Amino acid sequence: MAKKPIAQIKEAFDKGRKSKDTKTLVSNFGYLTLLQIAGYLFPLITMPYLARTIGATGFGKIAFASATVMWFNSITTWGFDYTATRDAARNREDLDKVSEIFSNIIWARAFLSLVSLALLGILIAFIPKFNENAAVLLVTFLIVPGHVLFPEWLFQAMERMKYITILSLLSKFFFTIAVFVFIHKPSDYILQPLFISFGFLLSGIIAFYFIIGRWKIRLMKPSFHRIFQTIKNGADVFINNFMPNLYNSFSIVLLGAFHGDVANGILSAGQKCISICNQFMGVLSRTFFPYLSRHSDKHHVYAMLSILLAATFSFIIFLFSPLIINILFTKEFDAAIGLSRLMALSLLFLSISNVYGTNFLILRGYERQLRNITFVLSIIGLLMGIPFVYFFSYWGAAITITSTRGLIAITTMLYAKSIERKN
Repeated sequence: MAKKPIAQIKEAFDKGRKSKDTKTLVSNFGYLTLLQIAGYLFPLITMPYLARTIGATGFGKIAFASATVMWFNSITTWGFDYTATRDAARNREDLDKVSEIFSNIIWARAFLSLVSLALLGILIAFIPKFNENAAVLLVTFLIVPGHVLFPEWLFQAMERMKYITILSLLSKFFFTIAVFVFIHKPSDYILQPLFISFGFLLSGIIAFYFIIGRWKIRLMKPSFHRIFQTIKNGADVFINNFMPNLYNSFSIVLLGAFHGDVANGILSAGQKCISICNQFMGVLSRTFFPYLSRHSDKHHVYAMLSILLAATFSFIIFLFSPLIINILFTKEFDAAIGLSRLMALSLLFLSISNVYGTNFLILRGYERQLRNITFVLSIIGLLMGIPFVYFFSYWGAAITITSTRGLIAITTMLYAKSIERKN
C-alpha cells in the first residue's frame, strides 16, 4: 500500500535532517516564511486604511500602474532569476565564476532597465491613458532600478535567505509607518508606490554592501559582448516569464481601458488574498530551486509539498472569502467576494506550473520547450481576454486569468511527466 503524501514528505525530511543541505533548506524556508508572514501582516495593517482613504479610484490607478510596470520589470528581470540562480548555485564555491555571473547579470539588467524606461516614455507620450497617469507610472517605475540593485537571485543561489529577510522586513516596516504618517486624502494615493520604490532602492544599496564589501564578490567592468550574450542566454526563460503578462497584466490594463478605475479596484481586491498565498507558494519554490539544482532526485518531495499546500490555500480562500473581503475592504468592494472564490483555483494551477515548469523543466535544461508551451497558451489567453473583459468586465478578466493558468499548468505537467517516463 502506497504511503500518504504527508507521510512521504515527513520520511524524506527525517532521513536528511542531519545533513548540511537539509539544515540549510529548512533554515532558508524559515527565513522566507517569516518574510511572507510579514508580507501578510503589513498589508493587513495598511489595506483597510488605504481603502478608506484613497477609495476604489485610487486603488484602481495604483493597480493600473503596477500592472504596467510589471511588464517592464519582467523585461529587466529577463530570465535571470532562474538561469543566474541555477548557474551561481552550481558554481557557488568558485568566487571568480560567481563574480563573473554577478557582473554579467547586473550590467545586462541595467541596460534592459534603460530600454524599459525609454519604452514607458513612448507610451506616455502617445497614449492618452498612459499620459493621464504619467506621474503614478513614473513613480511606480522606480521599483525597476530597485530590483536591479537588489540581486535577490544571488542571495537565493548562495542560499543566504537571512539577508533577504532582514532587508525586506526593514523596508516593509518603514513603508507601513510612512503610509499612516503621510497618506491622508485620496490625492495622496501616489505616495503608496513611492514608498515601496524607496524601500527597494534602499534595500538594494545595502545588499550591494554585503555582496561586494563582505562577500568579496567583484563587480567587473561592463562589456557589450557579455551583456548581449547574457541576454541571449536568458531569452527562453524571459519569454516563458513574460508571456503570461499577455493574459494576466494585460487583462488588468484592458479592464481599466474598457470599464475604468473602479472595475480595476474591485479586481485588485479580489486578487489580494490570491496574491498573498501565491507569494507564500513562491517561498517554497525559491527555497527548493537552488537545492533541486544540485539534488534533482528530491523533486517528488517538493512536488507533493507544494501541491498539497496550494490545495489547502485554495479551499480556505473559497470558504472564507466573504469574511476576508468584508474585514479588509468597504461595501464598495463586495463584488470582489465572487472573484476571490473563482480565482482561488488558480493557486493550484500556479503551484503545478512551479513544480513542473520552474523546478523541473528549467532545472533540467528544457527552457525552450517550456517557452513554447507558455507562448502558445498565453496568446490564446490574450485572444480570449479581449472579448471576455469587454463584455463581462472584471468577471471576464478573472475567468481569463484563471482558465489560462489552468491550461498552462496542465500542459506543462503532462510534458514534464512524459520526460520522466523517458528517463
